[in-house]
Amino acid sequence: MKSRRLQIIWKTQDTLKAWNKYLKHNNHKNKIIQQTKCAHFRIQMHELSEALKSIWRFAKWARIESQLFKKLSQFSSLKRSDINHMTTTFEEKIEILREKFFSSSSQANVNDNAESFISLTVSFNSCITEDEVKQTIRWVKADKASSASDISNRALQASLAKLISVLTSLFNACIIHKYHSKQFKKTQTIVLRKSKKSDYIDSKTYWLIALLNIMSKALKSIMIKRLSDIVEIHCMLSNAQMRARCKWFIISTLNLLVDQVHTV
Repeated sequence: MKSRRLQIIWKTQDTLKAWNKYLKHNNHKNKIIQQTKCAHFRIQMHELSEALKSIWRFAKWARIESQLFKKLSQFSSLKRSDINHMTTTFEEKIEILREKFFSSSSQANVNDNAESFISLTVSFNSCITEDEVKQTIRWVKADKASSASDISNRALQASLAKLISVLTSLFNACIIHKYHSKQFKKTQTIVLRKSKKSDYIDSKTYWLIALLNIMSKALKSIMIKRLSDIVEIHCMLSNAQMRARCKWFIISTLNLLVDQVHTV
């Protein structure tokens, strides 16, 4: 927890002193973890050496299984429900997953929300600053999976000092010209298995994750932060709205519930 707290201080202050303090404590934490793992391994080896049955099982693993290459995971055959057919080819599996996750859906009916729109003119500075870009990119986890652009978060954070002016100009150009780059819209979709399922022949046992462009995520985070601030400043949301609100915690929910109970 202390390492995480020091990391937040470094990202907020962005000073060399905060970085050195965080780095020193993080290296000390990694050293303790390594020593603990080493001690745990030695205890396990000692217990195996004293138990006859366990030592032979360990010796068999060291002689046979430890020398083998790790088996590559295979994508299970999928069942097509409409014709009760099991697919085996890669193209057929892709087609089933495409129909499952990217099928055309009907538009939501929003006619009943006509009276909920707020007629309010709000003026704000649309120019994005370098501090906003720097803080947003630094808050992204460094080793998260990269998108189709193959630009990792760590690489962008390492070169942020030289690219900060370019990124700020790029984001401001997107806002001024009301244009979202095609490169920002490209995503890489990955299919993952849902845990604790008896079999995986049904497409319902899978779910998707989308890897977005890091620069697109940075621009999106900045605009979401600005819109959230505008909504809070001008009181555009009801007090009963709890989800996706900055600095609204479980205590706020309980206080509102207590007030409602007292009112009733």
